[in-house]
Amino acid sequence: MLAAICPALEHAPELRDIPPPPLAEGQVRIAVAAAGVNFADTLALAGKYQEKLEPPFVPGMELAGTVLEVADGVTTCRPGDRVMALVTGGAFAEQAVAAAHDVFVLPAGLDLVTAAGFPVAYGTSHLGLTWKAALRPGETLVVHGAAGGVGLTAVEIGAALGARVVATAGGADRLAVALSRGAAVGIDSRAEDVRARVKEETRGRGADVVYDPVGGALFEASLRSIAPNGRILAIGFASGEVPQIPANLLLVKNVTVIGFNWGAYRRLDPAALRRSMAEAVDWWAAGRLSPHVSTTLPLAECAQALDLLRRRAITGKLVLTMG
Repeated sequence: MLAAICPALEHAPELRDIPPPPLAEGQVRIAVAAAGVNFADTLALAGKYQEKLEPPFVPGMELAGTVLEVADGVTTCRPGDRVMALVTGGAFAEQAVAAAHDVFVLPAGLDLVTAAGFPVAYGTSHLGLTWKAALRPGETLVVHGAAGGVGLTAVEIGAALGARVVATAGGADRLAVALSRGAAVGIDSRAEDVRARVKEETRGRGADVVYDPVGGALFEASLRSIAPNGRILAIGFASGEVPQIPANLLLVKNVTVIGFNWGAYRRLDPAALRRSMAEAVDWWAAGRLSPHVSTTLPLAECAQALDLLRRRAITGKLVLTMG
């Protein structure tokens, strides 16, 4: 089978013909049709992701395709089923194996390209906002990086939960995408004072919840513009700068900063993750979510895809297709 191989850390993946991965107990073999590309893939290639992969390895954390075979005792899916799945590396290939609890049978109408980019982004935003941050109707939600893969899904899910969504992104074109998905207000993080604008849009009170996959200066702006009893959901640090949190500010305003590593719940609480994913898919089926796959590239252009992601040159999701 063809696969994108990372031969060494900080090297671009190379397309190679390798043997299919073996099927182990409790696993499902999938003929991959498409694979979502995530910022975490760029971290894995640099050896900076929390789950270390030893090179050589096949990158990719989410995929969609058709079940080829299942191990004895697996009852959640069967050969021929259309599925999306989570893997700890291995998605950028023509075949992959996934743990049965990480495989989700698709409803009719959800195409494989869209499904390939669904699990990580929507899973992160749905579980993070509904459970960890406990976002309520009528609250103000600020979403940083609101045109990116996870940010755009947070805009949609926040709006679906009845929150007033304030989106920040770099440039009018990216803000337009967030506004089209349910944001009430757009703030250009490159040209405007985010702290001042958030305070202005909330009449001085501040945001109830902040969804932050960016970190750096935007995290600082969030701390300075959060409402009393507000919650900041720390998703990641796409800016490359991990913020240092002054605890006195948390104390004075009774602020909660919540670290949220969604992928860890594949081990910590797989049942909760599956419930969350099922509800997100139900929301898609009801028309409450509208996935935005802005770019598709063939597997052979994996290195280019990762470069586009690093440069934030796309909106929504980027998906590799196997052809």
